[in-house]
Amino acid sequence: MFRPCVQTWYNECMPNSAVDWREYIVSDPDTCHGQPRIKGTRIPISVILDNLAAGVSEEELLKSYPTLSPEAIRAVLAYAAQLVKEEWLPLTG
Repeated sequence: MFRPCVQTWYNECMPNSAVDWREYIVSDPDTCHGQPRIKGTRIPISVILDNLAAGVSEEELLKSYPTLSPEAIRAVLAYAAQLVKEEWLPLTG
């Protein structure tokens, strides 16, 4: 759960800019072993997240995956954000 000050900022800044990831991300047990992927493609969202984490730019992703759209990339980030709100890995150290 967000701290109140962060939640207030989030509510004020994010609602209109966030993409509805449900319009872009699907999962089907018969495609990509059921991994969440971009609708209409075989691009798993983990591939997009791994690339972004490795420093690949949005422009490079779009060149590498022509069926991908900027909105789909934002949907992947929105999906990841939703997941981390619901569950996270314990951190040590």
